[in-house]
This record gives sequence, C-alpha cells and structure tokens, in this order.
Amino acid sequence: MSESPNYPNYPDDAGAAASAGPVAAPARPGTIEGAFWAFVASTVLGLAGGLLLFVNWDALADTLRTANRQRGGTLTDAQIDQAATITLVVTVVIVVLIAALYLLFAFKLRAGRNWARIVLTVLTALHVISLLTAQDTVFGYLAALAAVVGVVLSFTGPSNAYIAAAGRPR
Repeated sequence: MSESPNYPNYPDDAGAAASAGPVAAPARPGTIEGAFWAFVASTVLGLAGGLLLFVNWDALADTLRTANRQRGGTLTDAQIDQAATITLVVTVVIVVLIAALYLLFAFKLRAGRNWARIVLTVLTALHVISLLTAQDTVFGYLAALAAVVGVVLSFTGPSNAYIAAAGRPR
C-alpha cells in the first residue's frame, strides 16, 4: 500500500522544473541595441570633446596668464605653462575614466542590468543639467543628445520586458 487510492499522482513542481533544463536567455530587442549604440556614440563624442582640450592648450595658458596678471600674481610663464599642462593631463585622465565607466554601464545595460539603466539615466540627467549651467562644445551637446536617445530607448516597452526577463533567475 504505497499509494493512496484517494489522491491522484502528480509530479511535484521542483521535479518538473529540474527536468525542463536551463532557461534560455531572453532575446535582446532592437531598442536595447539602439540604446547601447547611442550610449557608445555619446561616449565617443564626449571623448572627442575632451580631446579638443589638447588643441586649446594655448588658450588655457593665455587665460591663466591673464588671470595671474589681473590678480597681481607672481607666477612666471614657466609656472603657468606647467599649471596648464597639469590641468590638461588631469582633465584628460578624468575624461577617459568617465568614458570607460560609461562604456561599462552601456555593456551592462546591453546585458539587461536594470541598475546600469538607472545609472546611465542619472548620468544623462546630470549631463543635460550641466549644459544649462556651463558653456560646452558642439561635441558636448551632441553627446548629451545621443545619451538622451539612449535613455528613451532603454525605457521603451521591449526594453522594459527584456530587462525584466534578464533579471529573473534562470
């Protein structure tokens, strides 16, 4: 008497799920691909704008010289040139680090990570706000536009479904 006559035999849920095998990763929609490439474009444009600083080194040094004279400073031209060079190098290092992080977040978005979508949205909002308060180059405006396009694409219906499915345990 191993079976009860009153209860039918049903497979338990754990056995059915285990025998089904691994669940395939959800298909990546075109909106996520579009968002990814928009964020890549934004990064490239931002890098191009940051690298324009090399072209403007003389203007930076002249601005520092003028400020030094107006304030009655005692810095020599060599010291001002050194300050301009250090400023340029530090700025380029920061721009490259930010670009690397931005690309990391874009790749994580492409993999369906919701936290990356949120980080990219916050960074894009900060970028747009900075355009309202500071003078920027054409590259800066185009980078912000590309990032806004990326954010919009990352929050469309297919993108939301993909990120929700990618976040489920497999």
